[in-house]
Amino acid sequence: MTSASPEARLGAVRATILKSAKRAGRKPEEVTLIAVSKTKGVEEIRPLLDAGHRIFGENRVQEAADKWPALRAEHSDVALHLVGQLQSNKADEAVALFDAIHSVDRPSLVEALAKAMDRFGRRPGCFIQVNIGAEPQKGGCAVDQLPELLTFARECGLPIAGLMCIPPAAVEPAPYFALLAKLAKDHGLDGLSMGMSSDFETAIMIGATHVRVGTALFGERA
Repeated sequence: MTSASPEARLGAVRATILKSAKRAGRKPEEVTLIAVSKTKGVEEIRPLLDAGHRIFGENRVQEAADKWPALRAEHSDVALHLVGQLQSNKADEAVALFDAIHSVDRPSLVEALAKAMDRFGRRPGCFIQVNIGAEPQKGGCAVDQLPELLTFARECGLPIAGLMCIPPAAVEPAPYFALLAKLAKDHGLDGLSMGMSSDFETAIMIGATHVRVGTALFGERA
């Protein structure tokens, strides 16, 4: 699929979302496709915009700031999601630029985002990232720290959209997705940001509301 045209790849991913949602007894419109355009230039992104896609994800604040203002001048209805780790000192820039932030994982970042939202008068939806596999090299709060972090985020007035996770690589992701879905249900949250190019079908079957797809849309990264 990655050798096909951008339009063909987008069509194939959308068809897979439709099929997976139907198999799960869900409506396809319950699943938001985030095209993860990290490391991709304007000319690689533009074909997806021309094909009508409007929801994109970036890993880094600075990279997004370098390329998206020009693209948004052409397409004012684009929604940008920050799907990578966020440093607290970048909170102002993130709030000004993004419509959703998927990597809220610690109290210091919650505080920085809350202050930035007050300053800018913008309130991007926030997903709490959970380190679902307890991997020391990954971001995300520990499962046992989630209740405390959620309580603090709500006290600070953050608009909580749901939970996000990245399962361990090279293992069956379904149990990790199921755990995230249970945690979201236990805490009264509807949003589930989970699933990437290799496993978004499984994620949709288990309840993903947002899938973060890069390689299947843009091809392998350099």
